[in-house]
Order: sequence, then structure tokens, then C-alpha cells
Amino acid sequence: MSRFVDTLVATATGEGGQQRGMVTGEPKEPVRRTWAEVHEQAKRLTGGLVAGGMTMGSAAAVLAAAPSLIAPTVQGVWLAGGSVTMLHQPTPRTDLAVWAEDTVQVLRMIGSDLVLLGEPFEALAPVLTEHNIGFRMITDLLKSEPIAGPIEVGEDELALLQLTSGSTAEPKAVKITHGNLYTNVKAMVDRAEFVFDSDIMVSWLPTFHDMGMVGFLTVPMTFGVELIKITPVEFLSGPLIWPQLISKYRATTTAAPNFAYAIVGRRLAGVEDDNAYDLSTLRIALNGAEPIDETAVRTFTDAGARFKMPAECVFPAYGMAEATLAVSFAPLFTGLTLDYVEAAALEAENRAVPVPEGDPRRGTDDVRSFAVLGRPLEGLEAEIVDGDGKRLGEREVGEIRLRGEAVTPGYLTVDGPVSTQDAEGWLATGDLGYLVDGQIVICGRRKDVIIMGGRNIYPTDIERAAASVNGVRAGNAVAVRIDAGTRRERFAVVLESKLAGDDDAERVLMKEVAARVRDAVDLRPFAVVVLPTGSLPKTPSGKVKRAATATQFADRISEMAGK
Repeated sequence: MSRFVDTLVATATGEGGQQRGMVTGEPKEPVRRTWAEVHEQAKRLTGGLVAGGMTMGSAAAVLAAAPSLIAPTVQGVWLAGGSVTMLHQPTPRTDLAVWAEDTVQVLRMIGSDLVLLGEPFEALAPVLTEHNIGFRMITDLLKSEPIAGPIEVGEDELALLQLTSGSTAEPKAVKITHGNLYTNVKAMVDRAEFVFDSDIMVSWLPTFHDMGMVGFLTVPMTFGVELIKITPVEFLSGPLIWPQLISKYRATTTAAPNFAYAIVGRRLAGVEDDNAYDLSTLRIALNGAEPIDETAVRTFTDAGARFKMPAECVFPAYGMAEATLAVSFAPLFTGLTLDYVEAAALEAENRAVPVPEGDPRRGTDDVRSFAVLGRPLEGLEAEIVDGDGKRLGEREVGEIRLRGEAVTPGYLTVDGPVSTQDAEGWLATGDLGYLVDGQIVICGRRKDVIIMGGRNIYPTDIERAAASVNGVRAGNAVAVRIDAGTRRERFAVVLESKLAGDDDAERVLMKEVAARVRDAVDLRPFAVVVLPTGSLPKTPSGKVKRAATATQFADRISEMAGK
């Protein structure tokens, strides 16, 4: 039996599983189930799946959002020896015909003919039937006779097929084995110094994203950590539910992307009652889904201080689905540590030359700052290489490569499986960064770097400059490459603002953004495009998609360039 399933079952049947569990249904109808009760549900679901023909190695796709259903469902699939794929979830604006066609393609890619359907997507049953997609209702499976014990499964069998955040029209799934999964979840709880009987986790992250599924469902379910789990819809409907739940349950651990920290920080700043929340128990507020936005973090910690939140709870990390989830964690209780480097050396020479504390250049546009993300977790190693694959030294910028037990063996694509590792086991991440005392620092994605005048311009520098202009929505400015790889390479800034639609206000905003970007990176954008709120394409975790933005708004960029 795999170490992962062994641990999962031992937790559920042991003392910890009897005492600790998961709260769902907040804020309206909170319900708590122990991990032992979740396990009993999972055994019933496993019984139904096995009776229906599931065998070891089968792939099951899950379409559900209710955490109370997802927890026993994914565990039930694992007990049956199958792999789990969380499908992309349609929204009220989704064209269901297109979504169904994309889903058929995903199912064909992962080799599955079964969708496990649950709340709130039961109404999609007719759509699935119309497109000949087989499905079973999760609520029906939970009424099955329980299986006596889990199906024997090895370390190399697939546990998760994690769909990437790209377009579902060209799907790709990261293959996560039982060995990958156990290695990474164990390394995470060890590095974070979890105390299973006292740590309490709060999360609203979606389970179709690796942080929500692995970090904030699989980890607590595997080791028996108390979990309060709500959906992204519940968070977005009222973001202050997040600090409310941290206060109510005395939570110690949570996580979110940049935009959420910025939103909640602003909302907390507007709360008049100093005793409205108590965030003093929070020891880990993880941030690692994208390059860390120091302004968003500062907004969160400054506002949280009034509610007794320790600033050192901020927990910078580096993660990616290809490494199961977590690659590195910053040291505990140190908060956000920034590395300040000379902009000129970084952009022209790919060197991260440090700017010491007290240097008057700090805080000017001659200096860039990046979050220090800690050392790789146990079982992982990292190196930095140049374009020819030559290993680089400390503070030399290049592509980050990873190797270790948590690294995926490959992808599933519509054209078949694709390996991710070279002959020596290294995974090329596509991320650019450098090492400082063995700790990882990320500058950006290689494919997103804008090359102009012999300089490597990182889009995050442009985006932070744009976001500093009053009227630009926090976390909703994106720098996109134009004519990439040619002598005519340029960039545009596409942003969201409540001023969209007011021609005069738009013109003023565009000029201010262009000027601020020019000051920051010494280059003027080819165009600035102002969009209404909710226009930018985003990943499930809330990150803006740069390439999709460039494609979707190509005509607008060209139009605005002439103004």
C-alpha cells in the first residue's frame, strides 16, 4: 500500500481522526464532521465506485464545489485505487456547449468516462447527457455499501491529474503519483512545524486549484488537522468572512493569492471597531501562488496589526503543480523578507547585485526588490542554469530547475503523455530567479520577460508601477509583450478601473499610468488599455493571464496605441 493511503487511513481510524475534522457550511449553516466520519463516507463512495466497475488505475473526474462532498469523494477515489481530476467549473457567464466540448476533450485526455457530479452542479446533468458524458451523482454514491478496505496501490500509481491553469481548449494535466503526493505533503507539514492536534486551518481556496486541493484539503485530511473550509464564492460575496472565521475558530494557518490580501487589507482598514476581529492566533498566512506583491502584503499586515495579527505570520513560498505543490518555504516567523538589487545589473547582465540597507538608492527606480522564498523542501533540490544549461553561481539570474521525489514524471496532453524530466531528473520550471544563501528568489516567468534595448524587463515591475496610480484596481494591471522575439518587441499595459467608460477620466488615467511606468522602468508602454471591472482573463487562483490578455485585447491595444 502507498504511504499516502496508509497515512490517510491511519489518521481516520486513529484518535486524531475521531477528534478533529472539517467544518463546512459557514457562515449560514456550519456543520462539523470528524475525519473519521469523512472516512466512513469515503468508504461508501468507494463501495459504489468498485461495484460500478472502477479498478485500480481508473481516472475519475469530479465536478463539485461543496467541500462537504469533495472531501469524501476524492478520498473515496483514492481508496478505490483511482486518480482524481478536478474539472474546470463553469460560471454563470460560461457557454455551456463550449464547456461541455472542452470537458469531453479533458476526459478523453485523462482516459476517463466518468464524472462524479455534486453540488452546486447537479443541474448540469442534462448538459452532460446531451454530450454523452457519463456521470454519477455523488449523493447517490454516498448511499452505497461501504468497501471493507482500500484497494492496494503502489507509490508510482497516479493519485491526481492536476489540470493546469491554461485554456481548457488545449488541456494539459500534471501527473501526480502517490509517491509525489506523500513526499510533498509530509515535507510541507514538517517545514511548517505543524502540530496536528492544535493547528487550525481556514481556507476559501478552490479545490480545482492545487493550493486548495493539496494544501488545504489533502494535507489536513491526511494528517488529521482541524479545517474550516468555505468556497471562493462565499469569500468573494463578503471578503471579511475570512478574518471572521480566523477569529471565530482561533485559526493558525491560512493562504491566499495577492489580490485577496490586498482586498481584505483594505476592508479591514475600513472597520471602525478595533475589537471586531482577533487575529492574534495566526502564525502562517501563506502567499505563493505568484510573485509576491509587497504592497498587497503590507496593506494586509498594516491593517491586521490593529486586530493583533503578527506581521511575521506572512509566509512567503514558492510552489507549482509540477512539484505537487510546494517547492520552498521561507523560514518561519520572519515575515516577508525582500532582497534589494540593482536594476541595471539585473536587466542588462542577469546579475542580482545587492543594495545594502541604508543605501539611498533603496526606494528609487534604480532598485528592484524580490521576496526571499526560502530553501527547497526536504526531498527537493534546485539549481539555476543559463540558456545553455550551464549551472550558475549565487546571485546569477537564470532558469530555475528542480529535482526530487515530489517532481511530476510528466504531463498528459491531448497528443499523449509528455515527460517533464531530463535524463538526470531535472525539471525546467520556466521561472527565472537566483539563489541567495541557498534560498530561492524568483524574478518572473521566462516567457513573460520583455526584452527591449538589450534589457530584460520583468512585467511585475511594470504592473506594480501601474497599480500605484490612483484609479487602477489592485492586482488588476497586466503587462503584455507585443511582437515578442523581434526587433520591434514592445509592451502594453492592460488594466481594470472603475473609471472605464468615462472618456475624459480614461485619458487622464492612461497618461498617469504611462508616466509612472516610464519613471519606473525607463520605457514607455506602446499602449495603455482601460477596461471595466471583471474584464481581465484570470486563472482559478485569481492570477491574471498575460498571454490570454494579449490575445483577447490585441485589437484594443492597437487601437489605443494610436491615441
